[in-house]
Parts: sequence; C-alpha cells; structure tokens
Amino acid sequence: MLKTKECIAMLLAGGQGSRLGVLTKHLAKPAVPFGGKYRIIDFTLSNCINSGIDTVGVLTQYQPLLLNDYIGNGHPWGLNRNYGGVHILSPYTKSKTAEWYKGTANAIYQNIKFIDNYNPEYVVILSGDHIYKMDYSKMLAFHKEKQADCTIAVLDVPKEEASRFGIMNITDDNKIYEFEEKPPQPKSTKASMGVYIFTWDKLRKYLIEDEENAESSNDFGKNIIPAMLDAGENLYAYLFEGYWKDVGTIDSLWEANMDLLNDDLPMDLSDKKFKIFARNNSNPCTLIKDGAVVKNSLMSEGCIVEGNVNCSIISTNCEIQKGANILYSVIMSGGVVEEGATVQYAIVGENVVIKKGAVVGQLPGEYENADDWGVCVVGNNRVIEENQKVKSKEMV
Repeated sequence: MLKTKECIAMLLAGGQGSRLGVLTKHLAKPAVPFGGKYRIIDFTLSNCINSGIDTVGVLTQYQPLLLNDYIGNGHPWGLNRNYGGVHILSPYTKSKTAEWYKGTANAIYQNIKFIDNYNPEYVVILSGDHIYKMDYSKMLAFHKEKQADCTIAVLDVPKEEASRFGIMNITDDNKIYEFEEKPPQPKSTKASMGVYIFTWDKLRKYLIEDEENAESSNDFGKNIIPAMLDAGENLYAYLFEGYWKDVGTIDSLWEANMDLLNDDLPMDLSDKKFKIFARNNSNPCTLIKDGAVVKNSLMSEGCIVEGNVNCSIISTNCEIQKGANILYSVIMSGGVVEEGATVQYAIVGENVVIKKGAVVGQLPGEYENADDWGVCVVGNNRVIEENQKVKSKEMV
C-alpha cells in the first residue's frame, strides 16, 4: 500500500469521437488539435495540476497510440512524479479474458485496484473532450463543506439545448433531488458538465453493485447517479459560471476555436496563474512576409505567411502562400495553402496540402436555406488538388 493521497483524478479519454468524422478516424478525440498549439486533453490535464491534483489516471481505449505518446511521462503538465503523476490505464487481459470498457462506470470499476493503491478520500471523475478552465480544489472544498457523497459540476444551459445533457433539479441549497439523463422534456436547465467528485468509499460500493447488475449500462449518468439518489445519498450541484464547451461535434469544435478570437471570452489563455500547458516541439518564430495581411487571428510558431488570414487559427509549421485567403477557419499543424487557394469556414487537418486555386468551404450567404450551410472538414494528410472545390458540410 502506497502513502495516502487525499484526492486523485480519473480522466475518461477513450471515446471514439465518431461525430468528428475524418478528424478522429485514426485518432482519439482527446488528442484532436485545438487552438493552434494545444490538444483537447491539455485543458483537463492542466486543470488538474493547477488545482493541486498530482495523481491522474488516464483511461484510454480507442486509437490510443498518439494520445499515449503525447502524454508520455506527463512532464509538460508537471505530472512526472515519483509518487503519483500521470498513468495510462488501458483495458487489459484478466486471467483468460479481455474486456473493453463497457461504459464510464465500468471503466472506473476496472481500475479500482489502481485507485485503492493511493487509498484516496476523494476521486474526481473527468472527461478528456471539454474545453474549459476550472479549479477543482474549489469544487472539492464545496464537496467537503456539504459532506456530500457526490458533487456534480453544473452549468446553466439554454432551454433548447438542455435535452442534450444530464439535467438536475436542485433545492435552494443546491442539493440534487432529481437527475434525468438527456430528458426529452427537461424540467430545468441545470446541466451536468461531466465533472464529478465522489467520496471514494461510497463510489467504490456503488461501482461493485453496478457491475453485478447484468441489466446495467454501466454508466454514471444512467446508473450510478440515479442509484445513489434512490438510496438517499447526499448529492450536490456545484454551480460553474465560466466558459465550458463540449467539442464532440464539428460545429462545436469550430465554434470553440473561433471563440478564442473573441475579446469577451470568459477564459483567459494568457493568465500566468492558471496556464494551459501542452507538449510542444521547438519551432522557429513565425515569419509574416511583406504583402501578407493578418487580422484578428491566432498564429502559432514556425509558420510562413505571405497571404491573407482573417479571423482564423493557424497552427504550428503552416505555410500560407502569396494570394491565398484564409477566412474563419482552423488550419492544423503542417498545413500548406498554395497561391490563390481559398479556405473559408473550414477545419483543415494536420499536414494537408491545398493546391493552387482550390476552394475549400463556402460562405454562409451562398445558401438561401441556412440548414444547407455548415463547416467543411479536410482530414489529416490529404491533398486538395488544383482548382478542386470542397463544398459546405463536406468531409474529405
């Protein structure tokens, strides 16, 4: 038995991310690039170390190779510890059988021994596919104050979006008395962010009972939380008022990138007291040549820019050639946009070459019916040929 850790984190990072289409064909969703120099998982890992949580189990499953390599020993996030630190936890063979993680609760159940090694009082359950900054130590203090068995981070969402989330009904004291997983007719707008703090001995009991139930979906929202409520356990909602975005769809991923260009964004990436850390290679400074026009955009290291960039995110080691036009788009690392090519309202994957005269994406005004328009996507390592056109909503 190792020394006790008061609180450890378990980060669920095994999702396939099928709604991101070609971007996650060979890549786990938490490893998808974001914001020019980050990957999605950087935000949750950074939140952990900024909150004083130095022991993190990362549960991987789908296409984990790049994600595992990216996390490595956890050094960029200060998680390279002799005791604690970051640990990659993949499904493994037990005796003569091997079993994939069947659900979020089952993934934690399969790693009970890992958690028990640290004998924690509290366990934070997190997701690896959200963009936000959050100090979990404040949520933990709330959990202790309320003597809660489970505390759920909650965000107030627009009523028309509430059916996409786990929805809570709470008292004036923030105690949860009802929880509905993605209800068709939501009774409130208090939505779960997928951030939970559990008192470990309680959660351990419910995980074991849930695993023994053959009818269970082995899911926190569908099974564990309702079971705890039915048993009269103390569940509380921790109200979060900052920026939070689930980037599980093309539209939400594009919107979250564009949000970074908004001066009023309630999430400061320049805050030196709460940094978002990432694994970055050493790159030369970006060169913006004579004749280039760059407006309201983020430009990462190692780029050469001769063309026009407006309201866009340009990642590391990209080349925007003379006469190229980039508008409201995300160009991931290693991208080349040749002379006269246009990229608009698009997400362009890593190491993509867009040749001369090609047009990727279309302007919203080109469609009479707004539902016919949407962000288009080019997958990693693709070549868009000269004068080729990629239409709105198209994935190539």
